Amino acid sequence: MNLVTEQTATVLIVDDNPANLGVLSDALDQAGLEVWVAKSGKVALERVKYALPHLILLDVMMPEIDGFETCRQLKANPQTKDIPVIFMTALSDTANKLEGFEVGAVDYITKPFQQEEVLSRVKLHLKLYDLAAKLDQKNTLLEQKVAEVSQAYEDLQQMQIKLIQSEKLSSLGQMVAGIAHEINNPVNFIYGNLIPAGEYTQELLHILRLYQQEYPNPTPRIQTQLEATDLDFLQEDLLKLLNSMNIGAKRIHEIVKSMRIFSRVDEAKMKAVNIHEGIDSTLTILNYRLKAKPEHSGIEVVKEYGQLPLIECYAGQLNQVFMNILANAIDALDEYNQQRSFAEIQKQPSRISIRTTMISNEWVAIHISDNGPGICEVKKAKLFNPFFTTKPVGKGTGLGLSISHQIVVEKHGGNIYCQSTPGNLTEFVIQIPIQQRIAQVA
Repeated sequence: MNLVTEQTATVLIVDDNPANLGVLSDALDQAGLEVWVAKSGKVALERVKYALPHLILLDVMMPEIDGFETCRQLKANPQTKDIPVIFMTALSDTANKLEGFEVGAVDYITKPFQQEEVLSRVKLHLKLYDLAAKLDQKNTLLEQKVAEVSQAYEDLQQMQIKLIQSEKLSSLGQMVAGIAHEINNPVNFIYGNLIPAGEYTQELLHILRLYQQEYPNPTPRIQTQLEATDLDFLQEDLLKLLNSMNIGAKRIHEIVKSMRIFSRVDEAKMKAVNIHEGIDSTLTILNYRLKAKPEHSGIEVVKEYGQLPLIECYAGQLNQVFMNILANAIDALDEYNQQRSFAEIQKQPSRISIRTTMISNEWVAIHISDNGPGICEVKKAKLFNPFFTTKPVGKGTGLGLSISHQIVVEKHGGNIYCQSTPGNLTEFVIQIPIQQRIAQVA
């Protein structure tokens, strides 16, 4: 729809009566309007294919195609549907006027017509047409502005998420790596010294036994000390104590190793890694939440690892995805168990299943599921939206799964989705290419 003024307006007169054409053309021309004429509806429909008028004065009674049919075809054409049509007719009955309005006319002029009336109506509808064009233009500009603001808001939101993601990953990675580093040295010292300490203890006990064999009759002072000390118990328990210390130090060493694997702060670039190690390291860090406690029952973890090759990925970021999904599963199971009785929990213990498979020669899938309450379709559709959370106020930011989606989809060219049956199962499926060059092709 083009803007129009009286100086630039064009009016198409369609009438099979030459006298009417002449009178109307002269009157409109003297008013400063550009006038086009057509002696039939068929000619008018051909004429508008080449140039569009701003208004059409259309006679109703014409041979071949009458005014009503001409108007119908004009309104059916996307190019001409907005052009205002004023009918001219000697038929003044209500039925004909209603039919004219029904096919799309904006006004009616009854013959014989007065030139002043025609000019007045033409100018009025040209003005209305111009106002409609301006309104349409402003609506278009408004829609553009709304789209720009929406896009700017979305860009800002995405930037916030990326900044939070970057800061979160960096802070978490640095914290975990820092803790692992600080613990690693004293643990290595203890772990490394326990082995010779055990050997030394065995030698000392061996010498003590030799003394007992070679000097079966101790002096009174030694005899008094032996009676005060259960030497046999000390010998037996000392070895058990050293063995327990060795097991504990080994466990701490494994936890530190898991923390270092999880953080991967020294691996900013893509690297081929064993993702099972990443999953296991995440489970080790979350182990304290999986154990049974007075306030909640334990959560069983079932692992079904397939034979997977090394996966080219940002290992630290992918571990963060595992952390987000597993932590959400634990939260869901804990909340679910608070609503269940002890008997119900005993009948259906909480369980998290992790399954890895090859889905082709070029892609792998990681399935992480829990037998919690499930997620309804409405919430499931919003899971990966920024700042959406199913947790109570203050319990979650709604960024974990959004960040996970970005890591899997944008960083690795993969896919992540959720399958859930309310009251039964929730499963997150992560699909990533084995090599990133494949992701670009796929």
